[in-house]
Amino acid sequence: MDEPRRVALISGASRGIGAATAREMGRRGYHVVVNYRQNAAAAQGVVDEIKAAGGSAEARRADVCDGDQVGDMVERVLADHGHIDVLICNANTVNPPFEPLLSVSWDAFIGKVSGELAGSFFLTRHVLPVMQRRGEGRIVYISSTAADLVGSVAAHSTAKAALNTFSRHVAAAAAQHGVVVNTVAFGTVRTDATAGVLNDDLRKFTEERSVLGRLMDPEDAARSVAAVADDGFGAAVGQVIRVDGGFDVLDQQLHTVVKHFQ
Repeated sequence: MDEPRRVALISGASRGIGAATAREMGRRGYHVVVNYRQNAAAAQGVVDEIKAAGGSAEARRADVCDGDQVGDMVERVLADHGHIDVLICNANTVNPPFEPLLSVSWDAFIGKVSGELAGSFFLTRHVLPVMQRRGEGRIVYISSTAADLVGSVAAHSTAKAALNTFSRHVAAAAAQHGVVVNTVAFGTVRTDATAGVLNDDLRKFTEERSVLGRLMDPEDAARSVAAVADDGFGAAVGQVIRVDGGFDVLDQQLHTVVKHFQ
């Protein structure tokens, strides 16, 4: 008797990194649940691509910031498949206000932080107990190296830093039950979500500080996420894994202050 196909639930998987990750997990043999909030056609397009490549997938609508909707989605997935092996919390729930700290309103600031956490909190609360009962599973949170930045990204940076800390608390609670939790923090990735903030100067600056010689694309990101979600990334547990195309080390190499001490 064939073993049941492994199931991966990916939030915000109708576009960008989420869609590329869904396709990559499909190639790895998972039945992929493509979560979306609004664009049913785009989500179905990802499902169709996975199936055309010989994989298995379905689209499920739910606003991951709504606990009831998340609960209903998870219950439907479990009713159809009986288990969830991998949860990838990827959805970009709230677009960040790119304003200096003293200019951004409290509502915009806390809205980004709250939305970022809600999108992972409700999925975790509904899926982690399922994994714990089985004694296995993997959860991957998608974060950003912006957690370490300062400047006109205060809300975005604070939200990502909060997500990183949240993920480590989840990892601590989950590890004793055989569930492995890690976070992948990306540098700049070329997606439709970043198109509005990537001007020519920023793009050139980033490309010059990448071992790739270019911006990462969603497929680069997807392979990294899949490696952590599928292969488990060795003994890594509760880690925030930086994936930035070498930007951090090359930027330091090129920085004049660092050169002064070489």
